[in-house]
Amino acid sequence: MFEVLAVPFGTKMLFNTVKLKPGVSMDDVELAIGEMCNVVKDTYGNDKGGFVGGQVFKFTGFASPEGSLGEIRPADAHIAIVTYWNSYEQHERSHADHVFKEKFSALGEMCTDSQELGYDMLWQGAPESA
Repeated sequence: MFEVLAVPFGTKMLFNTVKLKPGVSMDDVELAIGEMCNVVKDTYGNDKGGFVGGQVFKFTGFASPEGSLGEIRPADAHIAIVTYWNSYEQHERSHADHVFKEKFSALGEMCTDSQELGYDMLWQGAPESA
């Protein structure tokens, strides 16, 4: 569950920002996210549907002026869900499945907005060993 994630080059990355309703905390959505993530990894993992791995992040309020261009704008409370897939088509098939939709709708009831954008990997790297 908390293992290191190796992302093979060439995978598709889907980045989903899920904005929480006012008054909803991470504690409130933790179970819904956990159930949704388990369904994805158990139902669509590897050869069953193309899911490679994923991560969930909670926005904690900091914004980097060094890594931003222009004015830093305030951001609402949100969660970032990052998933990696063998193909965009496999992602879409999994998310059209009633099993996933049921779990995602439970999360959606606690949110005001969600947008999932897809990306092609262009580069990855890590520091070289000394």
